[in-house]
Amino acid sequence: MYEILESNKPFEIAAQDLESAVKAHGFGILHIHDLGTTLRDKGFDFEPSCQVFEICNPAQAENVMAIDMRLNMALPCRISVYTEAGKVKIGYIKPAEMLSGLSKDPSLNQIAYEVEAAMKDIISDAV
Repeated sequence: MYEILESNKPFEIAAQDLESAVKAHGFGILHIHDLGTTLRDKGFDFEPSCQVFEICNPAQAENVMAIDMRLNMALPCRISVYTEAGKVKIGYIKPAEMLSGLSKDPSLNQIAYEVEAAMKDIISDAV
């Protein structure tokens, strides 16, 4: 259900490269949640770095919601850059598996696989 690649880049560079890759593949960045900093700012002793990128391809989002409006709750797509056991990782939950659990409409399959292929290319470019 997860696609996770390990990067040899420092966390900050991997996050910058992810941002560039998202835009290069026709997606927009709606927001970047810096969960690591947020938790530390709230007084938690949270060591890992973790940024969650909310990304969207508007045409694909419109296609999904035209088929099943309830799926707006699964949008936008999210890609995370995080550290774990001293390693930098970039990953996401596979859209095809996630959407198949939320809707049985077979017309979603093609859209989900197209988005998933783009997300795989995005993280490959970023690592």
